Amino acid sequence: MLKTTRRRFLLGTAFVVASASLSLSVPAFAQAPVKGGTLRVAIDQAASVLNPLLVRVNPEYMLSELLYSGLTRLKVDMSPEADLAESWSPNEDLTEWTFTLRKGVTFHDGSAMTAADVVASYKAILNPDTASPGRKNIGPIADVIAKDDLTVVFKLTGPYADMPVATAYMSAKIVPAAIIESGLDKLSSEAVGTGPFKLVSFEPDRQIVVERNPDYYDPERPYLDKVVLNVYPDSTAESSALIAGEIDLISTLDPTEYMRLDGTDGIDLERVASGQFCNVNMRCDVKPFDDPRVRQALALTVDRDAMIQFVTEGFGTAGNDTPINNAYRFYSELPLRKPDIEKAKQLLADAGYADGVKITLVASEKPALRTQLAVALREMAKPAGFDIEVQTMPHATYLDQVWKKGNFYVGFYNMQPTEDGIFKLLYTSDAAWNETRWNNSAFDKAVNEARVTADDAIRAKLYAEAQTLQHEGVPSLIPTFFDVLGAKRTWVEAYEIHPRASVFRFDHTWLSDKAPTRS
Repeated sequence: MLKTTRRRFLLGTAFVVASASLSLSVPAFAQAPVKGGTLRVAIDQAASVLNPLLVRVNPEYMLSELLYSGLTRLKVDMSPEADLAESWSPNEDLTEWTFTLRKGVTFHDGSAMTAADVVASYKAILNPDTASPGRKNIGPIADVIAKDDLTVVFKLTGPYADMPVATAYMSAKIVPAAIIESGLDKLSSEAVGTGPFKLVSFEPDRQIVVERNPDYYDPERPYLDKVVLNVYPDSTAESSALIAGEIDLISTLDPTEYMRLDGTDGIDLERVASGQFCNVNMRCDVKPFDDPRVRQALALTVDRDAMIQFVTEGFGTAGNDTPINNAYRFYSELPLRKPDIEKAKQLLADAGYADGVKITLVASEKPALRTQLAVALREMAKPAGFDIEVQTMPHATYLDQVWKKGNFYVGFYNMQPTEDGIFKLLYTSDAAWNETRWNNSAFDKAVNEARVTADDAIRAKLYAEAQTLQHEGVPSLIPTFFDVLGAKRTWVEAYEIHPRASVFRFDHTWLSDKAPTRS
Protein backbone atom coordinates (compact mmCIF):
# COMPACT_ATOMS: atom_id res chain seq x y z
CA MET A 1 0.00 0.00 0.00
CA LEU A 2 2.81 2.40 0.90
CA LYS A 3 4.54 1.72 -2.40
CA THR A 4 1.41 2.47 -4.44
CA THR A 5 0.65 5.64 -2.49
CA ARG A 6 4.24 6.76 -2.72
CA ARG A 7 4.22 6.32 -6.49
CA ARG A 8 1.12 8.46 -6.73
CA PHE A 9 2.75 11.04 -4.44
CA LEU A 10 5.96 11.12 -6.45
CA LEU A 11 4.03 11.60 -9.67
CA GLY A 12 2.47 14.68 -8.09
CA THR A 13 5.85 15.86 -6.88
CA ALA A 14 7.35 15.30 -10.31
CA PHE A 15 4.62 17.47 -11.78
CA VAL A 16 5.37 20.25 -9.31
CA VAL A 17 9.08 20.04 -10.01
CA ALA A 18 8.62 19.85 -13.75
CA SER A 19 6.24 22.78 -13.73
CA ALA A 20 8.54 24.87 -11.53
CA SER A 21 10.43 26.08 -14.57
CA LEU A 22 7.14 27.39 -15.97
CA SER A 23 6.54 29.75 -13.06
CA LEU A 24 8.36 32.57 -14.83
CA SER A 25 6.15 32.49 -17.89
CA VAL A 26 3.63 35.29 -18.29
CA PRO A 27 0.05 34.12 -17.63
CA ALA A 28 -2.43 34.41 -20.47
CA PHE A 29 -4.22 37.74 -19.93
CA ALA A 30 -6.66 39.44 -22.30
CA GLN A 31 -4.07 42.21 -22.37
CA ALA A 32 -0.32 41.83 -21.90
CA PRO A 33 0.84 43.07 -18.49
CA VAL A 34 1.65 46.76 -18.37
CA LYS A 35 4.82 47.72 -16.54
CA GLY A 36 4.98 50.68 -14.20
CA GLY A 37 2.71 52.46 -11.78
CA THR A 38 2.15 52.47 -8.05
CA LEU A 39 -0.24 50.09 -6.33
CA ARG A 40 -1.75 51.55 -3.17
CA VAL A 41 -2.95 48.90 -0.73
CA ALA A 42 -4.99 49.43 2.43
CA ILE A 43 -4.03 47.43 5.53
CA ASP A 44 -6.11 47.47 8.71
CA GLN A 45 -3.30 47.52 11.26
CA ALA A 46 0.37 48.37 11.59
CA ALA A 47 2.98 46.05 10.10
CA SER A 48 5.14 46.50 13.18
CA VAL A 49 7.54 43.58 12.65
CA LEU A 50 10.04 43.95 9.80
CA ASN A 51 12.15 40.87 10.58
CA PRO A 52 10.68 38.20 8.22
CA LEU A 53 11.47 35.36 10.63
CA LEU A 54 9.18 36.90 13.28
CA VAL A 55 6.11 38.06 11.37
CA ARG A 56 2.72 37.36 13.04
CA VAL A 57 -0.20 39.13 11.31
CA ASN A 58 -1.42 39.67 7.76
CA PRO A 59 0.11 43.12 7.08
CA GLU A 60 3.47 41.78 8.26
CA TYR A 61 3.10 38.70 6.05
CA MET A 62 2.33 41.03 3.13
CA LEU A 63 5.39 43.19 3.72
CA SER A 64 7.61 40.14 4.22
CA GLU A 65 6.41 38.63 0.94
CA LEU A 66 7.17 41.87 -0.91
CA LEU A 67 10.72 42.07 0.43
CA TYR A 68 11.80 38.44 0.89
CA SER A 69 11.56 35.06 -0.81
CA GLY A 70 11.29 31.53 0.50
CA LEU A 71 12.26 28.26 -1.13
CA THR A 72 8.68 27.77 -2.30
CA ARG A 73 5.42 29.67 -2.23
CA LEU A 74 1.75 28.72 -2.34
CA LYS A 75 -0.46 28.98 -5.37
CA VAL A 76 -4.15 29.73 -4.93
CA ASP A 77 -4.92 26.00 -4.98
CA MET A 78 -2.55 25.55 -1.99
CA SER A 79 0.01 23.61 -4.02
CA PRO A 80 3.68 24.67 -3.82
CA GLU A 81 5.49 26.42 -6.65
CA ALA A 82 9.10 27.40 -7.16
CA ASP A 83 10.49 30.52 -5.53
CA LEU A 84 14.20 30.49 -4.65
CA ALA A 85 14.24 26.74 -5.22
CA GLU A 86 13.74 25.79 -8.86
CA SER A 87 13.20 22.07 -8.11
CA TRP A 88 12.99 19.59 -5.23
CA SER A 89 12.79 15.85 -4.71
CA PRO A 90 12.61 13.37 -1.80
CA ASN A 91 14.55 10.19 -1.14
CA GLU A 92 12.77 6.82 -1.22
CA ASP A 93 11.33 6.93 2.28
CA LEU A 94 10.60 10.71 2.45
CA THR A 95 13.14 11.31 5.22
CA GLU A 96 15.39 13.54 3.13
CA TRP A 97 14.51 16.32 0.69
CA THR A 98 16.91 17.96 -1.76
CA PHE A 99 16.22 21.48 -3.06
CA THR A 100 18.09 22.93 -6.03
CA LEU A 101 18.41 26.73 -5.94
CA ARG A 102 18.17 29.23 -8.76
CA LYS A 103 21.45 30.51 -10.16
CA GLY A 104 22.46 34.16 -9.95
CA VAL A 105 20.04 35.32 -7.22
CA THR A 106 21.26 38.31 -5.21
CA PHE A 107 20.13 40.00 -2.01
CA HIS A 108 19.12 43.64 -2.04
CA ASP A 109 22.59 44.62 -0.83
CA GLY A 110 24.14 42.99 -3.92
CA SER A 111 25.55 39.92 -2.19
CA ALA A 112 24.98 36.50 -3.77
CA MET A 113 22.34 34.17 -2.32
CA THR A 114 23.69 30.66 -1.85
CA ALA A 115 22.84 27.45 -0.03
CA ALA A 116 24.78 28.76 2.98
CA ASP A 117 22.15 31.49 3.42
CA VAL A 118 19.36 28.92 3.27
CA VAL A 119 21.06 26.77 5.89
CA ALA A 120 21.68 29.75 8.18
CA SER A 121 18.10 31.00 7.80
CA TYR A 122 16.53 27.64 8.62
CA LYS A 123 18.83 27.09 11.56
CA ALA A 124 17.88 30.53 12.88
CA ILE A 125 14.18 29.68 12.53
CA LEU A 126 14.73 26.40 14.36
CA ASN A 127 16.70 28.06 17.15
CA PRO A 128 14.35 28.55 20.15
CA ASP A 129 16.15 31.80 21.02
CA THR A 130 14.91 33.35 17.76
CA ALA A 131 11.28 32.73 18.80
CA SER A 132 10.16 32.36 15.19
CA PRO A 133 6.56 31.19 14.63
CA GLY A 134 7.98 29.00 11.88
CA ARG A 135 9.94 26.82 14.28
CA LYS A 136 7.16 24.23 14.61
CA ASN A 137 5.75 24.74 11.12
CA ILE A 138 8.60 24.11 8.67
CA GLY A 139 8.66 20.34 8.98
CA PRO A 140 10.39 17.80 11.27
CA ILE A 141 13.89 18.99 10.40
CA ALA A 142 16.84 17.23 12.04
CA ASP A 143 19.52 19.02 10.02
CA VAL A 144 20.02 21.33 7.01
CA ILE A 145 23.13 20.87 4.90
CA ALA A 146 24.61 22.85 2.01
CA LYS A 147 25.75 20.16 -0.43
CA ASP A 148 27.17 22.87 -2.67
CA ASP A 149 26.35 26.52 -3.40
CA LEU A 150 23.09 25.64 -5.16
CA THR A 151 21.97 22.48 -3.35
CA VAL A 152 20.35 22.23 0.07
CA VAL A 153 19.55 18.92 1.76
CA PHE A 154 16.98 18.69 4.55
CA LYS A 155 17.45 15.65 6.78
CA LEU A 156 14.24 14.93 8.68
CA THR A 157 13.46 13.14 11.92
CA GLY A 158 10.98 10.95 10.03
CA PRO A 159 9.07 10.68 6.75
CA TYR A 160 7.29 13.89 5.81
CA ALA A 161 5.30 14.26 2.60
CA ASP A 162 4.41 17.94 3.05
CA MET A 163 7.93 19.39 3.02
CA PRO A 164 7.56 21.49 -0.18
CA VAL A 165 4.43 23.04 1.34
CA ALA A 166 6.12 23.60 4.71
CA THR A 167 8.93 25.59 3.08
CA ALA A 168 6.27 28.06 1.88
CA TYR A 169 5.45 29.03 5.49
CA MET A 170 5.18 32.81 5.90
CA SER A 171 8.19 33.21 8.19
CA ALA A 172 10.39 30.71 6.29
CA LYS A 173 12.16 33.47 4.38
CA ILE A 174 15.83 33.51 3.39
CA VAL A 175 18.10 36.18 4.83
CA PRO A 176 21.88 36.59 4.50
CA ALA A 177 23.97 34.27 6.64
CA ALA A 178 26.26 37.21 7.40
CA ILE A 179 23.43 39.10 9.09
CA ILE A 180 22.43 36.04 11.12
CA GLU A 181 26.03 35.61 12.27
CA SER A 182 26.31 39.27 13.30
CA GLY A 183 22.91 39.40 14.98
CA LEU A 184 19.31 39.51 13.75
CA ASP A 185 18.68 42.93 15.31
CA LYS A 186 19.62 44.55 12.01
CA LEU A 187 16.49 43.10 10.41
CA SER A 188 14.31 45.09 12.79
CA SER A 189 15.12 48.29 10.92
CA GLU A 190 16.49 47.16 7.53
CA ALA A 191 15.29 44.75 4.86
CA VAL A 192 17.91 42.64 3.09
CA GLY A 193 16.00 40.08 1.09
CA THR A 194 15.80 38.68 -2.42
CA GLY A 195 12.15 39.61 -2.90
CA PRO A 196 10.52 41.40 -5.83
CA PHE A 197 10.57 44.77 -4.06
CA LYS A 198 13.03 46.77 -1.96
CA LEU A 199 12.21 48.86 1.10
CA VAL A 200 12.04 52.64 0.58
CA SER A 201 10.42 53.87 3.81
CA PHE A 202 9.02 52.23 6.93
CA GLU A 203 6.46 54.02 9.09
CA PRO A 204 4.58 50.99 10.40
CA ASP A 205 1.67 52.92 11.94
CA ARG A 206 1.06 55.07 8.85
CA GLN A 207 2.66 54.12 5.54
CA ILE A 208 5.23 51.71 4.10
CA VAL A 209 6.72 52.14 0.62
CA VAL A 210 8.56 49.54 -1.46
CA GLU A 211 9.96 49.84 -4.98
CA ARG A 212 10.68 47.40 -7.78
CA ASN A 213 13.80 45.28 -7.32
CA PRO A 214 15.60 45.59 -10.68
CA ASP A 215 17.69 42.51 -9.87
CA TYR A 216 14.82 40.17 -9.05
CA TYR A 217 15.38 36.63 -10.32
CA ASP A 218 12.54 36.97 -12.81
CA PRO A 219 13.49 39.83 -15.16
CA GLU A 220 9.85 40.29 -16.20
CA ARG A 221 8.43 40.67 -12.72
CA PRO A 222 7.35 42.60 -10.80
CA TYR A 223 5.37 44.74 -13.20
CA LEU A 224 4.72 47.52 -10.66
CA ASP A 225 7.22 50.28 -9.94
CA LYS A 226 6.06 50.69 -6.36
CA VAL A 227 3.68 49.35 -3.75
CA VAL A 228 2.47 51.63 -0.96
CA LEU A 229 0.85 50.13 2.14
CA ASN A 230 -1.42 52.63 3.87
CA VAL A 231 -2.75 51.90 7.37
CA TYR A 232 -6.52 52.41 7.79
CA PRO A 233 -7.57 51.31 11.30
CA ASP A 234 -11.16 52.34 10.51
CA SER A 235 -12.84 50.03 7.98
CA THR A 236 -15.34 52.66 6.83
CA ALA A 237 -12.55 55.10 6.04
CA GLU A 238 -10.73 52.32 4.23
CA SER A 239 -13.74 51.61 1.98
CA SER A 240 -14.32 55.30 1.38
CA ALA A 241 -10.73 55.67 0.22
CA LEU A 242 -11.27 52.83 -2.26
CA ILE A 243 -14.45 54.45 -3.60
CA ALA A 244 -12.62 57.75 -4.01
CA GLY A 245 -9.76 56.06 -5.85
CA GLU A 246 -7.23 57.09 -3.19
CA ILE A 247 -6.28 53.43 -2.78
CA ASP A 248 -6.44 50.59 -5.28
CA LEU A 249 -6.96 47.46 -3.19
CA ILE A 250 -8.20 46.19 0.17
CA SER A 251 -6.79 42.75 0.85
CA THR A 252 -9.08 41.90 3.78
CA LEU A 253 -12.60 43.27 4.08
CA ASP A 254 -15.28 42.69 6.69
CA PRO A 255 -18.79 41.62 5.57
CA THR A 256 -20.42 44.99 6.34
CA GLU A 257 -18.01 46.89 4.13
CA TYR A 258 -18.17 44.17 1.48
CA MET A 259 -21.93 44.67 1.21
CA ARG A 260 -21.51 48.44 1.26
CA LEU A 261 -19.18 48.26 -1.75
CA ASP A 262 -21.34 45.80 -3.68
CA GLY A 263 -22.52 47.39 -6.92
CA THR A 264 -20.18 50.40 -6.71
CA ASP A 265 -18.95 51.48 -10.13
CA GLY A 266 -15.28 50.85 -10.74
CA ILE A 267 -14.88 48.32 -7.93
CA ASP A 268 -14.48 44.54 -8.19
CA LEU A 269 -15.35 42.49 -5.13
CA GLU A 270 -13.23 39.46 -4.22
CA ARG A 271 -14.50 36.41 -2.30
CA VAL A 272 -13.20 32.89 -1.72
CA ALA A 273 -14.21 30.09 0.65
CA SER A 274 -11.59 29.38 3.27
CA GLY A 275 -10.61 27.60 6.45
CA GLN A 276 -10.15 30.98 8.17
CA PHE A 277 -11.74 31.09 11.63
CA CYS A 278 -12.09 32.73 15.01
CA ASN A 279 -11.46 30.47 17.99
CA VAL A 280 -12.61 31.16 21.53
CA ASN A 281 -9.58 29.92 23.44
CA MET A 282 -9.89 28.46 26.93
CA ARG A 283 -6.82 27.85 29.10
CA CYS A 284 -7.23 24.17 29.91
CA ASP A 285 -4.79 24.36 32.83
CA VAL A 286 -6.66 26.98 34.91
CA LYS A 287 -10.14 27.16 36.43
CA PRO A 288 -12.86 26.90 35.33
CA PHE A 289 -11.64 25.49 32.02
CA ASP A 290 -9.39 22.84 33.54
CA ASP A 291 -12.58 20.76 33.78
CA PRO A 292 -13.53 19.56 30.27
CA ARG A 293 -17.20 19.56 31.29
CA VAL A 294 -17.13 23.36 31.48
CA ARG A 295 -15.71 23.58 27.96
CA GLN A 296 -18.23 21.04 26.66
CA ALA A 297 -21.05 22.95 28.34
CA LEU A 298 -20.04 26.20 26.69
CA ALA A 299 -19.86 24.47 23.30
CA LEU A 300 -23.43 23.24 23.75
CA THR A 301 -24.75 26.79 24.07
CA VAL A 302 -23.72 27.83 20.57
CA ASP A 303 -26.26 28.07 17.76
CA ARG A 304 -23.87 27.71 14.85
CA ASP A 305 -26.31 28.59 12.08
CA ALA A 306 -27.26 31.78 13.92
CA MET A 307 -23.58 32.52 14.52
CA ILE A 308 -22.90 32.41 10.76
CA GLN A 309 -25.54 35.06 10.16
CA PHE A 310 -24.65 37.22 13.15
CA VAL A 311 -20.87 37.16 12.79
CA THR A 312 -20.25 36.67 9.07
CA GLU A 313 -23.46 38.13 7.58
CA GLY A 314 -23.81 34.82 5.74
CA PHE A 315 -20.26 34.91 4.32
CA GLY A 316 -19.13 31.72 6.01
CA THR A 317 -19.86 28.12 6.99
CA ALA A 318 -20.56 26.33 10.28
CA GLY A 319 -17.66 25.21 12.45
CA ASN A 320 -17.62 22.19 14.74
CA ASP A 321 -14.90 23.10 17.26
CA THR A 322 -11.99 21.81 15.20
CA PRO A 323 -9.89 24.01 12.85
CA ILE A 324 -10.52 21.65 9.92
CA ASN A 325 -13.35 22.11 7.43
CA ASN A 326 -14.02 20.75 3.96
CA ALA A 327 -11.43 23.10 2.47
CA TYR A 328 -8.82 20.67 3.82
CA ARG A 329 -7.78 17.43 2.19
CA PHE A 330 -8.30 15.16 5.22
CA TYR A 331 -11.47 16.72 6.62
CA SER A 332 -13.53 14.24 8.62
CA GLU A 333 -17.21 15.09 8.89
CA LEU A 334 -18.57 14.77 12.42
CA PRO A 335 -22.17 15.36 13.59
CA LEU A 336 -22.57 19.13 13.88
CA ARG A 337 -22.84 20.14 17.53
CA LYS A 338 -26.24 21.69 18.22
CA PRO A 339 -27.46 23.84 21.13
CA ASP A 340 -28.59 21.90 24.21
CA ILE A 341 -29.02 24.30 27.12
CA GLU A 342 -30.31 21.70 29.57
CA LYS A 343 -27.36 19.41 28.98
CA ALA A 344 -25.03 22.41 29.30
CA LYS A 345 -26.56 23.27 32.68
CA GLN A 346 -26.10 19.70 33.86
CA LEU A 347 -22.47 19.60 32.76
CA LEU A 348 -21.80 22.85 34.63
CA ALA A 349 -23.46 21.44 37.74
CA ASP A 350 -21.47 18.23 37.48
CA ALA A 351 -18.31 20.32 37.30
CA GLY A 352 -19.26 22.12 40.54
CA TYR A 353 -20.86 25.23 39.04
CA ALA A 354 -24.53 24.60 39.73
CA ASP A 355 -25.04 28.33 40.33
CA GLY A 356 -23.30 29.26 37.13
CA VAL A 357 -19.87 30.75 36.41
CA LYS A 358 -18.69 34.32 35.85
CA ILE A 359 -15.84 34.85 33.37
CA THR A 360 -14.32 37.64 31.27
CA LEU A 361 -13.92 37.12 27.52
CA VAL A 362 -11.35 39.36 25.80
CA ALA A 363 -11.70 40.35 22.14
CA SER A 364 -9.40 42.49 20.03
CA GLU A 365 -11.05 45.23 18.01
CA LYS A 366 -9.35 43.87 14.86
CA PRO A 367 -10.97 42.35 12.96
CA ALA A 368 -14.41 43.43 14.16
CA LEU A 369 -15.59 39.82 13.76
CA ARG A 370 -13.94 39.00 17.07
CA THR A 371 -16.12 41.37 19.07
CA GLN A 372 -19.25 40.30 17.21
CA LEU A 373 -18.54 36.66 18.02
CA ALA A 374 -17.85 37.47 21.68
CA VAL A 375 -21.13 39.36 22.06
CA ALA A 376 -23.08 36.58 20.34
CA LEU A 377 -21.50 33.95 22.59
CA ARG A 378 -22.30 36.00 25.69
CA GLU A 379 -25.99 36.05 24.81
CA MET A 380 -26.17 32.40 23.71
CA ALA A 381 -24.40 31.12 26.83
CA LYS A 382 -26.36 33.17 29.36
CA PRO A 383 -29.36 30.75 29.69
CA ALA A 384 -27.01 27.89 30.64
CA GLY A 385 -25.48 29.82 33.54
CA PHE A 386 -22.47 31.47 31.90
CA ASP A 387 -22.13 35.10 32.99
CA ILE A 388 -19.69 36.41 30.39
CA GLU A 389 -18.28 39.93 30.49
CA VAL A 390 -16.93 40.96 27.09
CA GLN A 391 -13.84 43.14 27.21
CA THR A 392 -12.58 44.71 23.97
CA MET A 393 -9.18 46.30 23.45
CA PRO A 394 -6.94 47.69 20.69
CA HIS A 395 -5.19 44.99 18.72
CA ALA A 396 -1.70 46.09 19.70
CA THR A 397 -2.66 45.83 23.37
CA TYR A 398 -4.23 42.43 22.77
CA LEU A 399 -1.06 41.11 21.13
CA ASP A 400 1.10 42.40 23.96
CA GLN A 401 -1.05 41.50 26.98
CA VAL A 402 -3.50 38.74 26.04
CA TRP A 403 -2.41 36.66 23.05
CA LYS A 404 -0.85 33.39 24.28
CA LYS A 405 -1.22 34.68 27.87
CA GLY A 406 -4.95 35.10 28.55
CA ASN A 407 -7.35 32.54 30.02
CA PHE A 408 -10.37 33.24 27.79
CA TYR A 409 -10.10 35.23 24.58
CA VAL A 410 -11.06 35.31 20.91
CA GLY A 411 -8.32 34.41 18.43
CA PHE A 412 -8.31 34.81 14.66
CA TYR A 413 -6.37 32.58 12.27
CA ASN A 414 -5.88 32.17 8.57
CA MET A 415 -6.23 28.83 6.86
CA GLN A 416 -3.06 26.76 6.86
CA PRO A 417 -2.10 24.77 3.74
CA THR A 418 -2.29 21.40 5.54
CA GLU A 419 -3.88 19.78 8.58
CA ASP A 420 -0.43 19.33 10.04
CA GLY A 421 0.17 23.06 9.63
CA ILE A 422 -2.81 24.18 11.70
CA PHE A 423 -2.50 21.47 14.35
CA LYS A 424 1.22 22.12 14.85
CA LEU A 425 0.63 25.87 14.92
CA LEU A 426 -2.05 25.85 17.64
CA TYR A 427 -3.09 22.58 19.22
CA THR A 428 -0.35 19.99 19.78
CA SER A 429 1.53 20.13 23.08
CA ASP A 430 4.60 21.44 21.23
CA ALA A 431 2.64 23.85 19.02
CA ALA A 432 4.33 27.13 18.17
CA TRP A 433 1.36 29.02 19.65
CA ASN A 434 -0.04 26.57 22.22
CA GLU A 435 -2.67 28.99 23.53
CA THR A 436 -4.98 26.50 25.22
CA ARG A 437 -2.46 24.26 27.03
CA TRP A 438 -4.79 21.38 26.17
CA ASN A 439 -1.79 19.03 25.84
CA ASN A 440 -3.63 15.85 24.88
CA SER A 441 -1.17 12.97 24.38
CA ALA A 442 -3.52 10.89 22.20
CA PHE A 443 -4.09 13.89 19.93
CA ASP A 444 -0.34 14.56 19.73
CA LYS A 445 0.29 10.92 18.82
CA ALA A 446 -2.27 10.94 15.99
CA VAL A 447 -0.90 14.18 14.49
CA ASN A 448 2.72 13.09 14.79
CA GLU A 449 2.04 9.72 13.17
CA ALA A 450 0.07 11.32 10.33
CA ARG A 451 2.95 13.62 9.40
CA VAL A 452 5.45 10.76 8.99
CA THR A 453 3.48 8.50 6.65
CA ALA A 454 2.92 8.79 2.91
CA ASP A 455 -0.06 6.40 2.97
CA ASP A 456 -3.15 8.53 2.34
CA ALA A 457 -5.53 6.01 3.88
CA ILE A 458 -3.53 5.91 7.11
CA ARG A 459 -3.19 9.69 7.19
CA ALA A 460 -6.95 10.09 6.71
CA LYS A 461 -7.65 7.73 9.61
CA LEU A 462 -5.18 9.48 11.91
CA TYR A 463 -6.41 12.97 11.09
CA ALA A 464 -10.00 11.78 11.60
CA GLU A 465 -8.97 10.53 15.06
CA ALA A 466 -7.32 13.86 15.85
CA GLN A 467 -10.44 15.79 14.81
CA THR A 468 -12.66 13.54 16.95
CA LEU A 469 -10.42 14.00 20.00
CA GLN A 470 -10.46 17.76 19.59
CA HIS A 471 -14.21 17.86 19.02
CA GLU A 472 -14.72 15.93 22.25
CA GLY A 473 -12.10 17.79 24.29
CA VAL A 474 -13.08 21.31 23.12
CA PRO A 475 -9.86 23.21 23.89
CA SER A 476 -11.42 26.07 21.95
CA LEU A 477 -14.75 26.89 20.37
CA ILE A 478 -14.73 27.26 16.58
CA PRO A 479 -18.35 28.05 15.73
CA THR A 480 -17.86 29.32 12.18
CA PHE A 481 -15.42 29.63 9.29
CA PHE A 482 -15.15 32.83 7.27
CA ASP A 483 -14.96 33.43 3.57
CA VAL A 484 -12.02 35.69 2.70
CA LEU A 485 -13.33 38.98 1.34
CA GLY A 486 -11.55 41.79 -0.43
CA ALA A 487 -12.05 44.53 -3.02
CA LYS A 488 -10.06 46.33 -5.69
CA ARG A 489 -10.43 48.98 -8.34
CA THR A 490 -11.15 47.58 -11.80
CA TRP A 491 -7.81 48.86 -13.08
CA VAL A 492 -5.95 46.40 -10.86
CA GLU A 493 -5.17 43.34 -12.96
CA ALA A 494 -3.97 39.79 -12.16
CA TYR A 495 -4.76 39.96 -8.47
CA GLU A 496 -6.58 36.92 -7.11
CA ILE A 497 -7.61 36.70 -3.47
CA HIS A 498 -6.00 33.73 -1.72
CA PRO A 499 -7.89 31.33 0.59
CA ARG A 500 -4.88 31.40 2.90
CA ALA A 501 -5.53 35.16 3.41
CA SER A 502 -1.83 35.64 4.15
CA VAL A 503 -0.53 35.17 0.60
CA PHE A 504 -0.76 38.08 -1.84
CA ARG A 505 1.50 37.60 -4.91
CA PHE A 506 1.70 41.30 -5.83
CA ASP A 507 4.67 40.59 -8.07
CA HIS A 508 2.13 39.21 -10.58
CA THR A 509 -0.18 42.23 -10.28
CA TRP A 510 -0.22 45.14 -12.71
CA LEU A 511 -2.24 48.28 -13.44
CA SER A 512 -4.17 48.78 -16.66
CA ASP A 513 -4.04 52.01 -18.64
CA LYS A 514 -7.26 53.07 -16.89
CA ALA A 515 -5.39 53.54 -13.61
CA PRO A 516 -4.98 57.19 -12.53
CA THR A 517 -1.61 58.85 -12.76
CA ARG A 518 -0.44 59.82 -9.30
CA SER A 519 2.55 61.77 -8.11
